[in-house]
Amino acid sequence: MRRKALIPHEGCGLMRGSCVPARHRESLVASAIRRISPRMLAQTLVIAGIAAIAGSGLARAQDPSIRTVPLGSDKTFNGSATSIVGATPKINSALPLNLQADQLVYDTRGSKIIARGNVEVFYNNFVLTADEIIYDQGANLLTASGNAQLRDPNGNITRAERLEATDDFRDAFVQSLSIVTKDETRIAARRATRRDGNTSEYEQAKFTPCKNDPGKPPLWCISAARIIHDQRAATISYQDAQFELFGVPIFYLPYFQHADPSVKRKSGFLAPHIGQSSSLGFRFEVPYYFALAPNYDFTFSPEYLSKQGMMWKGEFRHRLANGQYSVKGAFLDQNADNLPNSGLAEVQALNGWRGTLETRGTFSLSSWWRAGWDVTLESDKSFRRFYGFDSIFQTDRVNTAYLTGMSERNYFNAQLYHFGGLLLDDTVNATSRVHPVIDYNYIFGGSVLGGEMNFSGHARSMTRRNGTDVLGLNDAGTDTTHAVADLGWRRRIIDGIGQTWTPFANVRGDAYSFQNTRDPVTGLTLESDTVLRGVGTAGLTYAYPFVAHTATASHIVEPTVQIVSRQMNKVDQRLLPNEDSKSIVYDDTLLFDVSKTSGYDLIDTGTRANIGVQYTFQANNGFHAKAVFGQSIFLGGTNVFGDPGKDVTSTAAAGSFPNAFDPNNGLDTRRSDYVAGVYISPKSNLSLVAQGRFDESDWTLRRQDTLLTFGLGPLTTQAIYTFKAADPALAITKNQQEAQLSLGLRLTDNWSLIGSMRYDIDDKQRIQDAIGLRYADECFVLTTTFSETFVENVDQGIKPDRTVMLRFELKHLGEFNYRTDVTSFLARGDNQPASSQ
Repeated sequence: MRRKALIPHEGCGLMRGSCVPARHRESLVASAIRRISPRMLAQTLVIAGIAAIAGSGLARAQDPSIRTVPLGSDKTFNGSATSIVGATPKINSALPLNLQADQLVYDTRGSKIIARGNVEVFYNNFVLTADEIIYDQGANLLTASGNAQLRDPNGNITRAERLEATDDFRDAFVQSLSIVTKDETRIAARRATRRDGNTSEYEQAKFTPCKNDPGKPPLWCISAARIIHDQRAATISYQDAQFELFGVPIFYLPYFQHADPSVKRKSGFLAPHIGQSSSLGFRFEVPYYFALAPNYDFTFSPEYLSKQGMMWKGEFRHRLANGQYSVKGAFLDQNADNLPNSGLAEVQALNGWRGTLETRGTFSLSSWWRAGWDVTLESDKSFRRFYGFDSIFQTDRVNTAYLTGMSERNYFNAQLYHFGGLLLDDTVNATSRVHPVIDYNYIFGGSVLGGEMNFSGHARSMTRRNGTDVLGLNDAGTDTTHAVADLGWRRRIIDGIGQTWTPFANVRGDAYSFQNTRDPVTGLTLESDTVLRGVGTAGLTYAYPFVAHTATASHIVEPTVQIVSRQMNKVDQRLLPNEDSKSIVYDDTLLFDVSKTSGYDLIDTGTRANIGVQYTFQANNGFHAKAVFGQSIFLGGTNVFGDPGKDVTSTAAAGSFPNAFDPNNGLDTRRSDYVAGVYISPKSNLSLVAQGRFDESDWTLRRQDTLLTFGLGPLTTQAIYTFKAADPALAITKNQQEAQLSLGLRLTDNWSLIGSMRYDIDDKQRIQDAIGLRYADECFVLTTTFSETFVENVDQGIKPDRTVMLRFELKHLGEFNYRTDVTSFLARGDNQPASSQ
């Protein structure tokens, strides 16, 4: 029985019919499996030759690590960083070659070995089948004809009408080639030739990684008069190529070239980025990648902006044995007349060179020590937001360098900080530097009085530079130096009836030095001073859990009482600079904290009782819930939360200094506000977290934070709600409410919908929203996103914006991006861009 010969389909990479090896043999004279002589082992090289032809696949362009893929994945397509046919199989020449055929003929006169009828060759997990295989020993030529098919160890299938391998099988010729790889990528060609054991050439070839139904064209394919794969140069070249979509030619390229898919790093052009912006104009960027060495590279990305000129951008990356770092920069010779609101003096000051420089690094110095940095420099505070390097919501610039060490009982961290403000009321030279802040913690190995003892240290040196104050006078800013040492002890005791008693104690001492502090009333600079502070703390936490078990769940009710008493030397903390204790958010997670301050500059004092109850529910089916409720009662001494004092580091005018922290913080009265927290997780795909603070006198809601995450089948969603009551002390005259919602919906196996919105409930307006539609299959990804922002900052040229972004990726060929925000003015019905208004 003869198998039907296959020829490439006129479509992209398809074949007519199918190839199934015959399972039933006819009665023939020679039907056996024979071991081939050592001389015929040379035939095995043809397997490698055919595999090399099959391996001349097409691929995406350059180093995949420098491209980004949305939705949290670095690789959209599995295995896209390697050759489409996988790694080159290893050949073990010691293994025998087995041949099976209906008829085997030895032509001694012609020095030929002929295998006919359902021929199968097995060697090193390669399987070669054909209707006839002829090995000419004199000419060193092997010919396989009649539905020749090769299956390699990677699972790839190569089909051809006729295959010839010559010159010790380093060269080969294939007629009517068809390749189907393990991931369903297909290559079809009228002819394929392999020369010099290095170059594979396909004539009248078609390529597609897309699956398709018989008789229908694939989603996309590339057809070319000639495709050349140079393995030594690791390049794939196309001549007279055209890209086809659903079988229809879309565009034509006389010639183009890209790297072999198995090559991760090779110099060359990357996919261009094209965009249109109402403030920047037409945008066109063509990156060029320089593979300078195996461990470092450089990407040069000049971008043309029709309204702003040429933006020069580049990124250098370097990987070393113990870490890596990168340096990225962007610069532009700005014509201030091209900026929005160019008539303003603040805008004219931006004329000339503007730019930014980013560098990041992380290194492992040893098994315990790590070091790194994250630094961003910029010519002015609006450059990165105006040109889209940062979110328009960013209000501060924080640069840092760190050294961290960690062992079983030790922790050390030293960090350098540089802070800069990006808001309008932040003066140009307003910066602060921390050089450095050091934290150390040590847990003693042995038991001390039956409990655990630990030591912690903290040191900080900080300088401020405020530029000029509101009167136009030079304000040097407040400099502080702070050192803290804390020795603590804790022991947990469980008595015979299940009550838990946790006594604790600690001693803290610190030295606080400051210079250039201003009097909040007169505005005059005070003399430099150093303050020594010490505080001793002792306390006890008592809890008695009540446990009830049922057939389906367990219930735990745990009342808890904590007494904390502190004795401190007499120091008026209201007159001291407060740098790291300005944020106080009192909620249920802070209820049983011994110290309720957020940093080291403010010391919690006095005697306080914390009272609360916690209920925990755990069902057998996985349902989990927890609820916490409680209050803190100040019993005696000085309540530091009752009078925050003034922020003496402020640049405000005398008499108008702001409070050091929010005086309505919930701990400012003898009986604190009530705090409650609810944590519910019925299933792994559903959780609810709700935290609230209620006024201690009339139970009015003062603050609420709610987070809901939910997933059901194709739907995933997250909702966040935040409420803060009016606070005249912070000039907040009405309640503040904000909601954020994100949604993901998988419509089909290929289509999905994503959306998000940030909404100001009080002002009844959107702050930001976005909606995206995504299509993804085995060979193509298309993402369309529409986003809006409603933030306006006239002096910095930031206006409400609408952006449409189109991104698609073709498997093995790379990605393409198009971005436009011209809808910002089109949606208003204007005929001119927003930047010209």
